[in-house]
Amino acid sequence: MKIFTDSGCDLPKSYYEEHNIELLPLRVELNNNDYDDVIAIDSKEIYDAIRQGARPKTSQVSPELFLKHFENLAKNEEEGIYIAISSELSGTYNTAVMIRNQVQEQYPSLKLAIIDTKCASLGFGLVVEEAVRLRDTGTQLEEIATKITALALQMEHLFTVEDLDYLAKGGRLSKTSAFLGGLLSIKPILNVEDGKLVPIEKSRGRKKAIARMLELMQERGGNFSEKVVGISHSDDVDFANDVKATIQERFSPKAIQVTMIGSAIGSHVGPGTLAIFFTNKSYQA
Repeated sequence: MKIFTDSGCDLPKSYYEEHNIELLPLRVELNNNDYDDVIAIDSKEIYDAIRQGARPKTSQVSPELFLKHFENLAKNEEEGIYIAISSELSGTYNTAVMIRNQVQEQYPSLKLAIIDTKCASLGFGLVVEEAVRLRDTGTQLEEIATKITALALQMEHLFTVEDLDYLAKGGRLSKTSAFLGGLLSIKPILNVEDGKLVPIEKSRGRKKAIARMLELMQERGGNFSEKVVGISHSDDVDFANDVKATIQERFSPKAIQVTMIGSAIGSHVGPGTLAIFFTNKSYQA
């Protein structure tokens, strides 16, 4: 069975190769040049460019790439599942559904599930990792689709950004919210609700924002002994590791993963972002 995903999941480049995943890159435009996320550009380049005043833009996975992969799946009579970044943050999911329907007209027997995770960054990545685990233990396509959909629905995203202007300029957040966040060193705490970015609280300074995020972790996550926690950052690995150590000491989760936010999402959140991902109390593995 083939697993497809896009680069919005912010897993390391090596992960796709090691776990036999077909990566469908989102695209990034920087200084009038187009790049395939992960494949042709490194996120560090994006953050350095943003600090120098660049404003990268992003676009979804190309329809032509979907068509190529989905036709090959049909011709080889294989099963597949495409796990997509939230449809509220990118048009990629809707394009994939459109191309699958188009391919099914020619190949009616095509067996391809497409999952709108309503997740992003490593919260999305943890869903992909669970799909890989299920596939590798022999789970059937329908059951994988059911289980990872349930997981995605219960995935919490808590994050804070250095500058809300990046999200506002990219159309991911209202300009009013961005303006209010910039006053008096206010650091917003944002959440993902039904796939959308939603500011939920404001804190004075980064340390207070992180402290509040950890309180929300406790409230929403409960017992972490069997949970995997994800941390993603936009080019501040030392700070991410400090947060990791605090989470380890306070919650003792089963595992903690740290990754850098990729070029596509990084283009919208900018440097200085830190996000924490975990399943909420309602999730039953």
